[in-house]
Amino acid sequence: MTNYGDEATVREILTRSGDTWAVVGLSNNTARAAYGVAQVLQRYGKRIVPVHPKAETVLGEPGYASLADIPFPVDVVDVFVNSSLAGEVADQAVAVGAKAVWFQLGVVDEAAYGRTLAAGVSMVMDRCPAIEIPRLG
Repeated sequence: MTNYGDEATVREILTRSGDTWAVVGLSNNTARAAYGVAQVLQRYGKRIVPVHPKAETVLGEPGYASLADIPFPVDVVDVFVNSSLAGEVADQAVAVGAKAVWFQLGVVDEAAYGRTLAAGVSMVMDRCPAIEIPRLG
């Protein structure tokens, strides 16, 4: 397996990139992985910002239909969409000035990974922050 984000990058994003995480694909569907991961992020002190076409309030946080609609800076964009759509989200994250992009387990777009890094934005792909945060202690 290719490593898309070394340990130093994972640690940097989780501990020093900031605490405002836009979670793209997050809805009130508690059966979806995005919901559980958002709960873990909140437990570890991260502010989650739901991004979903329905723009619904999730876990007490108001939602937005797109990254561009968020009226404040976002530190990390956590992506829970199909790999075929993820590259566009990564490009939007760069456009809104996010410090980092995180593609969840199973979300892989090598071209987007390259573009994001080339834009000077940290990126991790095909990993889960809900697994990594407790592991890092």
